[in-house]
Amino acid sequence: MSETNEKKVILDLADLTKKYDNGDGVEHINLKVYEGEIVTLLGPSGCGKSTILRTIGGFLDITDGDILIAGESIAALPPEKRPTAMVFQSYNLWPHMTIYENLAFGLKLRKTPADQMKNMITNMLELVSMGGSEKKYPGQLSGGQQQRIAIARSLLLRPKLLLLDEPFSALDAKIRQQMREELKKIQQDLGITVVFVTHDQEEAMALSHRIVVMNKGKIDQIGTPAEIYDDPKTLHVASFIGEMNFLKKEGKTLAVRPEDITVCEGAGQGDIDATVRTIMLLGHYVVLTVQHNEDVIKCNVTRDLSERLAIGDTVSLKLGKHSLFDAA
Repeated sequence: MSETNEKKVILDLADLTKKYDNGDGVEHINLKVYEGEIVTLLGPSGCGKSTILRTIGGFLDITDGDILIAGESIAALPPEKRPTAMVFQSYNLWPHMTIYENLAFGLKLRKTPADQMKNMITNMLELVSMGGSEKKYPGQLSGGQQQRIAIARSLLLRPKLLLLDEPFSALDAKIRQQMREELKKIQQDLGITVVFVTHDQEEAMALSHRIVVMNKGKIDQIGTPAEIYDDPKTLHVASFIGEMNFLKKEGKTLAVRPEDITVCEGAGQGDIDATVRTIMLLGHYVVLTVQHNEDVIKCNVTRDLSERLAIGDTVSLKLGKHSLFDAA
């Protein structure tokens, strides 16, 4: 993001290290998050993304390095003294309190006047599309609605930084997609700064201004969704984001996406020849898998071409944009 240079740094992780007794954890994490940005920590289970989020929130002590928010170290502060708010996968709403009481709890601790509190809660519920639910209890709401309330409760505290730890992973696919759209809109409306943790690459691509791809306690690559998708810097990043074919070529690994392969009927017209294995219709396009020596290659083709092909046919592939890596 070229404009980030002029923006204010909200979060600065300076050589952050957190080691557990068993040796797991994260080390030498350097990351700046700018005002009004959604930055997603993405990676497989156990790569350290939630560890980083919990150290920012104050739920884990750090082993080394520092955490600065708006230029001030918060590493020694307890969670309640940090200008952060965290939303977990489990909604953490109090079941015996109404939605209004759940939302008012943190504001009361801050001694917010009652009339101001009522206005803030009413406005926030409208913002998260939950207006009129003040008198309901959490048990009367769906998972997606409860998560909206959990996000509203965090936003009411006006944190400098909103931390979200896989907040939508317990929801079904359709609700999850709606919640992503809602979160993106709320973030844009309020201009808040968000650090989001997920193992879902689609979620990361859809939500983020920048993605931090993690691997075994270290950062593999930081970039916009387009940079991560178009120009992966490591084999791990290439394999983790989107569909990718890996072909062996002269001691290297060639990575090429299914949409960057042009399939021609017959042999000898492209870079390699292959044999059609499967033809799968996926709506407006078709996924073709072909065999070339040991490699099975996935290609996206038009329905028109797929209807002219049969299993066992020879085709030739022209490889478009691709990346080359040293063989793992």
